[in-house]
Amino acid sequence: MRYPVAVTSSTHVRPAVLDDLPALTAIYNHYIVHTTITFDLRPFAPEERRGWFDDHTGSPRHRLLVAADTDGRVLGYASTSRWRPKAAYDTTVESSVYCHPDAVGQRIGSQLYTALFDAIARADVHRAVAGIGQPNPASVALHERFGFRQVGVFSGVGRKFDKYWDVAWFERPITNR
Repeated sequence: MRYPVAVTSSTHVRPAVLDDLPALTAIYNHYIVHTTITFDLRPFAPEERRGWFDDHTGSPRHRLLVAADTDGRVLGYASTSRWRPKAAYDTTVESSVYCHPDAVGQRIGSQLYTALFDAIARADVHRAVAGIGQPNPASVALHERFGFRQVGVFSGVGRKFDKYWDVAWFERPITNR
């Protein structure tokens, strides 16, 4: 799904709707096939991502936002998801941001993260974490701009493209609970 992208002041961020799922899946699939940003190994069909989509509806903690242009084309998305399944971790969320490959470097990620962290500011969230496959200086810089600090590196924990990759873990406070 390649199309010309023009990021303007009329680019807007909104909650995702089910009709966005094919575009969200296409964006994510690009990173599966071409990068180590995600450690998924095979592309998904949109219907395979429906459970993931549904996990982000109805919860003030788990959000899914999209950036769209004036024609409604999805330029990227950001989410907060459940970090671990044990109840004691419920106030910690894992944040992610993905941009359409033609929209990278146009501040879409920053627009999305600004809206995402504003959206969860009053939710019962204490901490956000992010795992960043290494090397990924652009993602590290984005997270640091949003107040994340690196807390550790898991070495060689992901195997993709016949190589082992490290994951740096970052965290930032959301509330003072």
